[in-house]
Amino acid sequence: MFFDKFSNMTMLEKFRYIFVLFLFLAIVAIFRIAYLQYLDKDRISTDDIFKRKELHAVRGSIMSHDGKLMLVTIPTYTLRWDSTLVPDSLFEKKVDSMARCLSDIYKDKSQAKYKDILKTAKKKNERYFKLGNRNINYSELQQIKNAPVFKLGKFKGGLITIENSIRKNPYGSLANRTIGNINSIGEGTGIEYTYDKILKGEGGFCTTKRTVGDNWIVANGEPAKEPVDGMDIRTTLDIYIQEACERELRYQLAQSDIFEGGTVIVMDVSTGAIRGISNLYKKKDGTFDESYNFAFSHPTEPGSTLKLASLISLIEDNKADLDTPVDAGNGVWEYKGAKITDTHRGGYGMLTLQKAFEKSSNIAFAKLVTGAYESSPDIYVSRLHNMKLVERLDLDVDGEGIASIISPDDKLWSGTTLATLGYGYGVTLTPLHTLTFYNAIANNGKMVKPHFIESFEKDGRVIQEFKPQIVSGSICSRETVKKAKTAMIGVVNNGTGTVCKDARYQIAGKTGTARMSINGRYEDPNGYKKHQASFAGYFPADDPKYSCIVVLYSGLTKANFYGGSWAAPIFKRIADKIYAVNPEWNSTSVRECESNKKTMPIINSGKAEGIDFACSSLLHKTLKKSRSGWCKYTSDSLSTTTEPIIIEKNMMPDVTSMGLKDALYLLENEGYRVTFHGHGKVYSQNPPAGTQLTKNSNITIYLK
Repeated sequence: MFFDKFSNMTMLEKFRYIFVLFLFLAIVAIFRIAYLQYLDKDRISTDDIFKRKELHAVRGSIMSHDGKLMLVTIPTYTLRWDSTLVPDSLFEKKVDSMARCLSDIYKDKSQAKYKDILKTAKKKNERYFKLGNRNINYSELQQIKNAPVFKLGKFKGGLITIENSIRKNPYGSLANRTIGNINSIGEGTGIEYTYDKILKGEGGFCTTKRTVGDNWIVANGEPAKEPVDGMDIRTTLDIYIQEACERELRYQLAQSDIFEGGTVIVMDVSTGAIRGISNLYKKKDGTFDESYNFAFSHPTEPGSTLKLASLISLIEDNKADLDTPVDAGNGVWEYKGAKITDTHRGGYGMLTLQKAFEKSSNIAFAKLVTGAYESSPDIYVSRLHNMKLVERLDLDVDGEGIASIISPDDKLWSGTTLATLGYGYGVTLTPLHTLTFYNAIANNGKMVKPHFIESFEKDGRVIQEFKPQIVSGSICSRETVKKAKTAMIGVVNNGTGTVCKDARYQIAGKTGTARMSINGRYEDPNGYKKHQASFAGYFPADDPKYSCIVVLYSGLTKANFYGGSWAAPIFKRIADKIYAVNPEWNSTSVRECESNKKTMPIINSGKAEGIDFACSSLLHKTLKKSRSGWCKYTSDSLSTTTEPIIIEKNMMPDVTSMGLKDALYLLENEGYRVTFHGHGKVYSQNPPAGTQLTKNSNITIYLK
């Protein structure tokens, strides 16, 4: 009907109809384009074809001064499973093997439990099912990739691998506080936080494009920027010394419930490099962690370790000498209404300055300092400042506490302040400030800045190196330094530090005991007090290589708390461990050892049965065969005795004195992961014997 009518129309009328039709089609096309472009949720856009992919830089590692990795980025993997890609027949045939593999790797559920989990996921057609209870490492990933079904890959076996990365210390918690950490919002501690920009590098990006099969490949010619990996940081820390600091501090703190925490610092005398540093704080459950930085963030009144500064001031200003007499009386001295006491019952009576220093007499030092400076206390305070006692150290790691001295023009200055300054109060120092001062005496008066960083490196090349910095060329005269050294040797040989006396090498140092302020008072209303016990010094005294300070902090107590009893033993054990690897310090003792060589052989720890056979073959009849299993051997000039090595599940055994083969065999059969350094026999292990462990714990052993 319409076509008959259309055929009878004039040409102009036909053009009108055709124009309206094409106009309508154009409007429809424009609307359709606009809809697809702006309204359709399933529209294809440039973003569906091209995507910008962020490329993350590899974070730099933190190393010890000899290049051992102390914090490194390692890849970890989260596994997901697409059950819909695995045929039912194949799944039913291999599900037992799949479950066994997952149980062996994750060790959190039995094979039967994993089988039920996999069957449930398959029944529900899970497409992104999480496998296991944790991230796994590369070697574990390879084991799973070789397991039935999973080895068929992503599109046939359904295994989806998501790569992550974590920061890990191969030595466990060693130097944890100093190395530090940083969280996702940029908060942290230690080197990891201080040098975040250096370590993290600079991220990049590339443009990828979509291909057939929904794969994405790098689009050539599109915008891109290569990431710049972070730099590595070489620290001043020595693994062996660091381990000694942490082990001995932890051991001592475990001896009594009185302790609230403590710190140990070991410094290289000539350079100021920190070779070991440990901080332990007692938590509410009674265990210790490194949550608080006592070492250089916690200024307190040091007590008797500051008597070294008083001694130097008196000698340097010609107010006294080592043989100057002073009457310490009967142990109690009243000065301007204040009662000053000594711990020795009945007092010390007449002393020389040398003996007063050795015995750590508060009265003697209070009398000498007030007698010398009472008319001009500002001269004494200036002397302490000139020795750089409270100088800001500008450490290369964040967190330095502020040291201070009360001055005569200060509101806190009173008539008794000068006397208390003489024996270690009225000054607040961090342990590192005190150690820096003692280190200057060991360094013949030259004070060097303590530091933790040796260099920034990239691909094994040094990018920036940090040299030792001098704080003061001489804090006092050479003659005064010699007398100060003599006084400190006297403390160890004849005074409060005799626990550090050793025939092999000489230690020089000073004990310290101080009450700590509790809300502005040294004693609470119930008579409870807080103390700190310390020992600062250096070794070997004739040619100092290392300086060290130990400070222990007590909780509230009515008991006494002395540096010579608690802090000095830690110092001595750490010094002994360092001496053990530096016996050349004392050539005399080395010659004595050589002249007294044992006639019996030195026998490594190991399996008793094999060692018995070897020794009997070599005609060593004096070896007693009363043991079996793993044993440790001790020889003297006449015989060799054995003692069993305790092997308990989930507990670190003692593998010292073993050869590498035996140590690896024992530890790996217990399910631990072992790394080793050096060659010879084991002389040190981390963690120490008796530490509670879990399967797959990381163990480090050192051989020489």
